[in-house]
Amino acid sequence: MSDPSASDPDRPWLRKYPARVPPHLVYPDRLLSEVFQEAVGRWGERTALIFYRAHWSYRHLEDEVERFAAALSHEGVGPGDRVALILPNCPAFPIAFLATLRLGATVVPVSPLWVGDDLERLLHDAEPRAAVTLDTLYPHLSRGQSGRSIPVVFVARVRDFYPALLRPFAGLLGPRGGRAAFPREPRVRPWRRAVRAKGPVPRVRTDPRTTVALLQYTGGTTGTPKAAMLTHRNLVANVLQAASWDTTREPGHEVIMASIPLFHIYGLTFAFLLGLVEGGAIVLQLRPEPAELLRLIHRYRPTQLPTLPALYAGLLAQPTLPRYRVGSIRYCVSGSAALPQELQRRFETATGGSLVEGYGLTEASPVTHVNPVEGERRPGSIGLPLPDTDQRIVDPASDRPLGVGEVGELEVRGPQVMLGYYRQPEETRAVLSDGWLRTGDLAYLDADGYAYVVDRKKDLINVGGLKVYPREVEELLREHPGVADVAVVASPDPILGEVPRAYVVRSPGADVGAEELIALVRSRLAHYKTPRTVEFRATLPKSGIQKTLRRELRAEAFRAAGVPLTASVPGSRRVPGTTAR
Repeated sequence: MSDPSASDPDRPWLRKYPARVPPHLVYPDRLLSEVFQEAVGRWGERTALIFYRAHWSYRHLEDEVERFAAALSHEGVGPGDRVALILPNCPAFPIAFLATLRLGATVVPVSPLWVGDDLERLLHDAEPRAAVTLDTLYPHLSRGQSGRSIPVVFVARVRDFYPALLRPFAGLLGPRGGRAAFPREPRVRPWRRAVRAKGPVPRVRTDPRTTVALLQYTGGTTGTPKAAMLTHRNLVANVLQAASWDTTREPGHEVIMASIPLFHIYGLTFAFLLGLVEGGAIVLQLRPEPAELLRLIHRYRPTQLPTLPALYAGLLAQPTLPRYRVGSIRYCVSGSAALPQELQRRFETATGGSLVEGYGLTEASPVTHVNPVEGERRPGSIGLPLPDTDQRIVDPASDRPLGVGEVGELEVRGPQVMLGYYRQPEETRAVLSDGWLRTGDLAYLDADGYAYVVDRKKDLINVGGLKVYPREVEELLREHPGVADVAVVASPDPILGEVPRAYVVRSPGADVGAEELIALVRSRLAHYKTPRTVEFRATLPKSGIQKTLRRELRAEAFRAAGVPLTASVPGSRRVPGTTAR
């Protein structure tokens, strides 16, 4: 009997679903910690984690999760508390993540790239009860007031996770992660001692629909850090939606290459949580370096590689590629930036696998659209909505629904959409209405429901999937006495898609140079936010109300690089790298 929803005139995309993808799913009333327990029960002896020749079975991982949960509990962490994970891809992340949820607490993933003002603002907002980090990253916590106020910090060394007999040869196995003196402050707890903790860990059972599992920070469209409150239900739903889309998967036999950072919601969902639900073996790479990634693929034979276009391009650019076995890769989803069609073609030719483009945003856990694995992929499209996900295009000014081919703001609705922004009701109301999430991206739909993103609602700069908010960089540059006016815009980059470019008007009599301004930003903000170039001007283009016209400067930067802004839709503009935020 056919599914009547497949002929729903309001959801034409269902007609294009692959035969083995259901339009609707059943979502269990489970916490993520309970989903993990079910995986342990089903695949206890199967490998769960691999980190430079060290292996954890699902049962071994469960044991370390329980021990670290006991250590957190001994320090007073309980339901509703926040635990900040300031970590790259190493075993401390999945262990601490699951242990935090085990106690009914909330995980706050923090990029290790965030330092200075970035880190200070985030920690001030989240007020974590505890943090987990590496010895090389601990100094960042001790500099800011908010970082110093965290009561307890668990500190690991990368070599803690290598097999004991191989630790003396850690430098030959993989990246050391740098060198640093181990901190000796009273609040510091060594990781190796913490995972030896014993004691009963209370079972916490709360409502998955309302219990916040994750405070995932995003600037949205304002540049002010705000945390999307993602519930256990949101994340479980998105994992099951994503799993249903991969019709080639074999539960219990997948090997997922986790090169994309787990502190990013895309990596967390597609590389980590999806792997756990499917009983997969997750191969962790400390930093996404293409040459090393190629060696890891050769050694561990991953079947799935979710990552960014820049890393796919980096792999193909390796001169040693023909020497390595890459034919194990069967299914790849590209997100966080636009996927060039030629890159897609070349990667599929090299590996024999499928590489499809997806779309999402932090506020949706993150995935809402993916091109079919088995079915029609349309050039330039972000694909079709996942099961139980609705989409519509509305006029940004009036919220009036638009028709086929008309460009407006893309809105989505589904079980993966966040509860709201943490402690920011006004910001929440600005993006959520009657279950619909305003994405902030301009797009159009074709007659079959394939979605095409054509531009941004705001002036975000997408640096290989990492977002830069021009106002934040501009305000910092304005602190320099030699800067009278400044505008920061996107400039095209062949690898990262976009990079920041600053246009500066000097103060009268000032002789400040580009290198000095670049160094200022690099010392205060994450490196990817630093302008690659600074151009000095006598004036900047202004509107009638003296608002700087960034769009004119951005268009100029793209013209200078020979990159067109024109999209396939008349009257619209497309900027490379607008696939997700």
